[in-house]
Amino acid sequence: MAYVVTEACVKCKYTDCVDVCPVDCFREGPNFLVIDPEECIDCTLCVPECPVEAILAEEDVPDGQRAFIALNAELARQWPAIIERKQPLADADGWKGVEGKLRYLER
Repeated sequence: MAYVVTEACVKCKYTDCVDVCPVDCFREGPNFLVIDPEECIDCTLCVPECPVEAILAEEDVPDGQRAFIALNAELARQWPAIIERKQPLADADGWKGVEGKLRYLER
């Protein structure tokens, strides 16, 4: 079981989680992060670091967001690793709590 970045991260891209990951399993896209399921060691360190609670255990991903499991795996093969914390997107705070953000995901 790996951890999964879900919809809450879209258009926010807080990177607090990257700082604590011992295996550098995060990958960075234009406005979203994903976790490489092949690299994730299920340590849970990233979960409490996410200010928008976007990181969930695969088994805890709600039915309406199950597509993010495959999306993390797909995009992890395409996007580069992110190993250092960066500033969130400029309007990240305005996107906190917004639902239905998958349509804004930039690949």
